[in-house]
Amino acid sequence: MNSKKRRRLAFAAALVLAGGGGAALAITALNQNVEFFKSPSDIAAGHIAPGVFFRVGGLVAKGSVSHGEHGLVRFRVTDGRNAVPVEYTGVLPDLFREGQGVIAIGSLSPGGTFMANEILAKHDAKYMPPDVVDALKRAGRWKEGQ
Repeated sequence: MNSKKRRRLAFAAALVLAGGGGAALAITALNQNVEFFKSPSDIAAGHIAPGVFFRVGGLVAKGSVSHGEHGLVRFRVTDGRNAVPVEYTGVLPDLFREGQGVIAIGSLSPGGTFMANEILAKHDAKYMPPDVVDALKRAGRWKEGQ
């Protein structure tokens, strides 16, 4: 093998290593920023540690919404089997109401309350995120056409 072939081989090997390293870094960075969806039943099972960022979805439990000082809102999100208490400070979406589908984004406190950074309400009577529909179906609370 002459020196020209050796240089080409070394360049190709360096290119493959650099590409593999870049791909590994990208995958690691994406895994750390993924927001996982959980239902209230998943949270009740205790598989989620406090401080882990994720989404919880379900229905706003009837009679659970209370407004406090400085824009604090407390409510429960339920999937029909279990419910998780949620606290959120801020302005709620216009479509937020009891009995409607909701997704809260945030993390659990050590006391088990979900501390939401953002609240998303479904935008019309036909749409609900597929993850929420699946969780409600597993709980036996989903009826087609809801």
